[in-house]
Amino acid sequence: SCGGPDDETAPAGAANGGSADPGAFPATVSHLYGDTEIEAEPQRIATVSWVNADSVLALGLVPVGMPLVEWGGNDNSSTDWIDAALGELGAGWDSDAAPTTYSEADGVNFDEIAALTPDLIVAAYSGLTQDDYDKLSRIAPTIGPVAANYTASWQDTLTAVGQATGRAEAAQEIIDDVTAQLAAVREDNPAVQDSTFIAGTLGLSDDSIDLYTAGDTRPRFFTALGMTQAELVEENTTDETAFTIPWSVERADELDGDIFYTWAAAGDTIEDFQDNPLFAQIPAVAAGALVLTADDHLTLSISAASALSLPWAIENVVPSVLDAVQAAQG
Repeated sequence: SCGGPDDETAPAGAANGGSADPGAFPATVSHLYGDTEIEAEPQRIATVSWVNADSVLALGLVPVGMPLVEWGGNDNSSTDWIDAALGELGAGWDSDAAPTTYSEADGVNFDEIAALTPDLIVAAYSGLTQDDYDKLSRIAPTIGPVAANYTASWQDTLTAVGQATGRAEAAQEIIDDVTAQLAAVREDNPAVQDSTFIAGTLGLSDDSIDLYTAGDTRPRFFTALGMTQAELVEENTTDETAFTIPWSVERADELDGDIFYTWAAAGDTIEDFQDNPLFAQIPAVAAGALVLTADDHLTLSISAASALSLPWAIENVVPSVLDAVQAAQG
C-alpha cells in the first residue's frame, strides 16, 4: 500500500492508518440495504453495534464515536483489545484523541451520532433494520449489515470497512495475519484437528440447552481452530437464518461431541455442570471436556469476534480448549 507522511509517527503494531490506497475513491460498498457510495476518504467515522469499531481500529483509524460495551465490557465499558488498539494509536481513554462513546441500551443512538457530524457510519456487523438504516443514512453515508442479524463474519465486516475507508489492501493483510494465527494453533496441536465440538448454552438456573448453528460466531471460532462441528447440529438445523436451536434436556445424552462449549456466569465451574444430573449425561461434560467461558469478557472475545478480539482469544480462551481436547482424548 502507498505510504503517506503520517507513517513515521504510526505506533508499532498499528496498521498503516496514514493513507488510503491510490484510486480507492469513490468507493462503493454493498450491503443488505443496497449500495453505499463514498466519494472521498472518510475523516469522521462513527460506529454502531459490536465489531465495527474493532474493524476501524484494526485498520489504524480512530472512530470519532463508538458504542459503550455494556455487556461483557471491562472497567472502561470497553474491551481489553479495543483499549490496547487505542493506546497504540495514541488515543487512549485518558487522551483528547479518544473516541466519544454513547449508550445503545435503548437501540441505535441517533442523536449522539448526529451530534458528531460523521462522514461515514459503519454498521456492517449489526441487526440494523431498514428503518434504522434510513435514519442513519440521513446523517451520513452508512454501511448497513453485510449479513442478516449479527451473522456477518469478522472477515466480511473488516473487508467492508476496508473498502469504505480505502484500505482494502490493509484489510486483506490483517485477515491473512489473524487467519494464520488461528491456523498456527491447529498446526501446533494436532489433536485439535481430530476433535469434534458442539457449542451451546447450558443454563444452570433453568436446566435449558440451546445449541449454536454453524453460522454463529462461536462455532466459527472452533472451526477456525481446525475442529469439526458434530453432525447432530447440522442435522437439526432447519432454519439457516437462526443461530440457535433449542434442545430437549431429556436428550442430553445424544449430544455426542469430543468437547462441548458453553458460556456461564462468573464463578460457575466445570464441576457445577458435572454435578447437574441432566448436564452430566452429555458425554463431553462427563469426560471433563467442557470448555467454559465463565467470564463475560472471555465470552465476548469469541461471541463478537473481530480482528482485534481473536488474537486476544487465542491467548486467553484457547488454553481451556486445549485442556478440554486433552481431557476428551483421555
